[in-house]
Amino acid sequence: MDLKKYIGGKIKAFRNARGMSQDGLAEILETTKQTVSRYENGDRQANQDVLFKLSSIFNVGVDDFFPNTKKEIISERNYTYIPTAISAGLPINVEGITEYETISLPDSVMGKWSGNQDVYILKINGDSMNNIMPDGSLIAVKPITLDGLNNGDIVLFSTNHEYSVKRFYQFDDVVSFRPDSENLEFYETRININEIDNLEIHGKVVLYIVELD
Repeated sequence: MDLKKYIGGKIKAFRNARGMSQDGLAEILETTKQTVSRYENGDRQANQDVLFKLSSIFNVGVDDFFPNTKKEIISERNYTYIPTAISAGLPINVEGITEYETISLPDSVMGKWSGNQDVYILKINGDSMNNIMPDGSLIAVKPITLDGLNNGDIVLFSTNHEYSVKRFYQFDDVVSFRPDSENLEFYETRININEIDNLEIHGKVVLYIVELD
């Protein structure tokens, strides 16, 4: 890292955040606009006296001009984890889904779902969704009802206790579960909701975690 350029970038950012021109800052520092420009471009190192003046002008600490060398603290939370691989291939029978464990995931991974205790985590296997979710991906599922879904949502569903993950579409009384795969052997499943009693939508996949290596 070029420290002069880093400090210069911070000076420029603090100046812009306060709506101050280079001329205005130069006047306060009792120097020239060209000198301020050289500081900001990293062509000239702002010495300690200048940094102390700048910290007073911008109402920040001197340390704020330097990279944070402290180890970042990663916040993690626990979520319900169902230790059963759900098919992202042909529907499979999953016995029970009654055993639950916990899994710890960083907030940075969970994003806006961090801390949401309605969300539970599973692993998928198979290739029927491999355009977006490779075999072995973790998925975060949020319970949802049929009328809360939109076409194209990815859902965890079951019929006759056979579970699968697919894209959801509904046209009048017919629901369609479609693969999203480069493998053309996987096929769409269509179900008339008036003719089947055992269709269950267990939730919408709101996040998937892919291990690339």
